[in-house]
Amino acid sequence: MGTLAEIVKREIQWYAAGGFDSDAFVLTNEDQQIYAVNSVVEAPKVEYPTDVIMMARIVGDYVVILDDRTDKPFENRLMAAGIPRDRIILAYAGEKLPDSQQN
Repeated sequence: MGTLAEIVKREIQWYAAGGFDSDAFVLTNEDQQIYAVNSVVEAPKVEYPTDVIMMARIVGDYVVILDDRTDKPFENRLMAAGIPRDRIILAYAGEKLPDSQQN
């Protein structure tokens, strides 16, 4: 199965396929265990050509999904990869880490 970080990094890659008139890139900060996908649209087609479409971080034994602007929820990919739903926090939907994990 792999470590939590290995699973998150592997699964987030799927969202970096790009599409239509955009490219997508995985952005990581291993020290802070933050993983994101950034979409870049060819300027000047839109006013703001870059946007974060997915962002997650690892806190202890939890994956905290900070943002998910996709039609294929990241938590579904994580659960299919073996991470239990009770270890996935949807921060963008108002879910909170247990008090013992707050930092």
